Amino acid sequence: MEICIVHYGEIGVKGKNRIFFEKKLVENISRFAKAKRRFGWIEVEYREGIEDKLRKVPGIRYFGVGFKTELDLSAIESAVLKALPENFETFKISTSRRNKKFPLNSVEINKELGSVVVKKTGKKVDLENPDVTVWVEIGENFALVYSKRFEGIGGLPVGSAGKVVSLVSGGIDSPVASFLAMKRGCEVVVVHFFNKTLHSPEVRKKILKLAEKLAEYQGDLKLYMIPFEDVQMEIIRIVPPKLRMVVYRRSMVRMANLIAEKEGAKAIVTGDNISQVASQTLDNLNVIYSASKLAVLPPLLGFDKEEIISLAKKIGTYEISILPYEDCCSLMVAKHPETRANLELIEEFEEFEELEKNAVEKGEIIEIHS
Repeated sequence: MEICIVHYGEIGVKGKNRIFFEKKLVENISRFAKAKRRFGWIEVEYREGIEDKLRKVPGIRYFGVGFKTELDLSAIESAVLKALPENFETFKISTSRRNKKFPLNSVEINKELGSVVVKKTGKKVDLENPDVTVWVEIGENFALVYSKRFEGIGGLPVGSAGKVVSLVSGGIDSPVASFLAMKRGCEVVVVHFFNKTLHSPEVRKKILKLAEKLAEYQGDLKLYMIPFEDVQMEIIRIVPPKLRMVVYRRSMVRMANLIAEKEGAKAIVTGDNISQVASQTLDNLNVIYSASKLAVLPPLLGFDKEEIISLAKKIGTYEISILPYEDCCSLMVAKHPETRANLELIEEFEEFEELEKNAVEKGEIIEIHS
């Protein structure tokens, strides 16, 4: 019977906390398959299509699909032959031996198994560029054999670092920032601010699609849809056009803090990227982030736009993000917004606390299931 052999990377150097991270990873995999902790790896029950799901689980460095067998050379030989694909010309055996009591070392095992494959199939060994590699892992109580190997996301299991609130617009950057927070072990609560007098129904559908795509990596995900029009109209009424973008953003950060308090979240995540747009100069980011009681984490800080687009395509959010949408942050702002906002001046205009609380209270909470 085939099994999945799941390996992690960073988790392995967590010392005394390693078990906590292993258990969290097993818990996350167990949403869709039976999983067990083993020493240094995780055993997952195989079923058709599981590869696509495991590829999207943060914390997995790579995984193989193959066989578990007895610590007996003849049994391992049979598993190797079974693991080989139908069509190949050259092959390589790659053995790792954690169990040092096994009578043969890694090189000797490679030679023994390689000679069996040559004898049974007539194929050639190629150590540099083989058509197929068969990995053999000699454990304490059994051996693992597989030729199907898949790369994972890496990072840490979702939930191992705590909960964050992520501000997601309809653009390219913020969904990628949310994904990167998940990859670092954060459980992400998604928040979208909308102006119902401005937004078409298609915007809602787009945000739901983005949340559903992100849920493929996290599992169940909570989405807050917060009506922004009352706050926005008040800002437009009293704040000069040149400063409105920064004030919009500060208001959203404050409301994200209110949601974080409800959710027990420990930080706010944004899709900010230094100097990409006027609101993301260092001066403006300082002013915007000062509105938060919690730490504000911008995972894309050092990325250039092409890197962000490449990652968006890789995780599947790009095609959704480029669908047309109305951005409420661009409503009634100056053609050339302030790039060096002054905090004291900004604070003179801000009297939106009750409106912000009301907006959060009116918000719709949508449970997204993976």
